[in-house]
Amino acid sequence: MLNIRSLTCGYDGKMILHDIDLELMPGQIMAVIGPNGAGKSTLVKAVSGVIPVAQGTIRWNDVDLTRVKTEERARLVSVVPQARNLPPAFTAHEVVSLGRTPYLNWLGQLSPGDEAVIREVMTQTRTLEFGNRLIGELSGGEQQRLLLARALAQQTPLLLLDEPTSHLDLQYQVQLIHLLRRLIHEEQAMQDRAAIIVMHDLNLVARVADVVALIVSGRLAAFGSPHEVLTAETLGKAYQVELGLVNDPETGASVIIPRF
Repeated sequence: MLNIRSLTCGYDGKMILHDIDLELMPGQIMAVIGPNGAGKSTLVKAVSGVIPVAQGTIRWNDVDLTRVKTEERARLVSVVPQARNLPPAFTAHEVVSLGRTPYLNWLGQLSPGDEAVIREVMTQTRTLEFGNRLIGELSGGEQQRLLLARALAQQTPLLLLDEPTSHLDLQYQVQLIHLLRRLIHEEQAMQDRAAIIVMHDLNLVARVADVVALIVSGRLAAFGSPHEVLTAETLGKAYQVELGLVNDPETGASVIIPRF
């Protein structure tokens, strides 16, 4: 279980997040939503250890993620970042193999087991077909899928995704959502795997999330099920826009419609 208590953090002495309390159970996907600049990406960076915590705790089960060594954290938390700063001279296979770094032997060599994991995650993300191509030759969407494959290659119980659909066309957005739900919700994974996903598309949030955290101006404005958080009143106040909601007749999920 991920347990965040009184989390306060930021950059260069300026606090972005204030007193955030969150819980995420194994087998759950948490969507983090909110206006631009609210602190969504800051939350991902704090949990992943990219930025220090000024106050509060972040624990995965009995492990304090703010105090563990980098190698241990890399076996617990993997990240699909928003930015794609990938080395252009690397092949797609080499990028995904970086996800196995926490498990390499003292010679730094990939084992047959490592190669099997890499092949599996590249097959899942449909990146195996361009495994020998250079990063500089790939589209933004292809690179985004490689970042997901690299994170999956780490085989961590906690997966963080910062706007992972932003460079994907509709086909691959749907495939990513299906893959994520399968990875987290399948019976074996539900015992020890969870995900946090930062998203702007609120209608996708309604489809993928088990719980939703709404952050506004660095503070937790709402937390609960999609049905509880994705209301016209709550979202309209957060985004400062008038919204309407209708229910999908097939799934019952809320469909959010801006009123112009």
